[in-house]
Amino acid sequence: MTLPPDESAQELWVDDEAGPIVRPYALTRGRTRPTKGSLLDLISLVVTVRSPAEYDVGIGPEQHKVVSLCRRPLSVAEVAAYLNLPIGTVRVLLGDLLDRQLVQVREPRPPTDLPDDSIFKAVINGLRAL
Repeated sequence: MTLPPDESAQELWVDDEAGPIVRPYALTRGRTRPTKGSLLDLISLVVTVRSPAEYDVGIGPEQHKVVSLCRRPLSVAEVAAYLNLPIGTVRVLLGDLLDRQLVQVREPRPPTDLPDDSIFKAVINGLRAL
């Protein structure tokens, strides 16, 4: 026998404008950091490596959405925006997907690897000379 839904309980968890409320810590099982490695940079690019197989249990709907979104490279900040979730939550979800080898993350180049400013100045001066 099923009981009728309790309307007062439903009002606590549903807001007409916001939709159902799920706390971010529920999505990450209370974790605030990825299980391995460091925090991902906001401009790191995420790309899907493979789709989840049937035996990949424990992957939530948000992680499935990340896998489908990242078929083309997206930054960590873009993923958070598309999912409408806090960046910390998205970093944990991405860490789980990295552990399962479903996505790959390309970190931004460190400033020491970038060309010298003199190269940019020479290019600008060359363009002005045209």
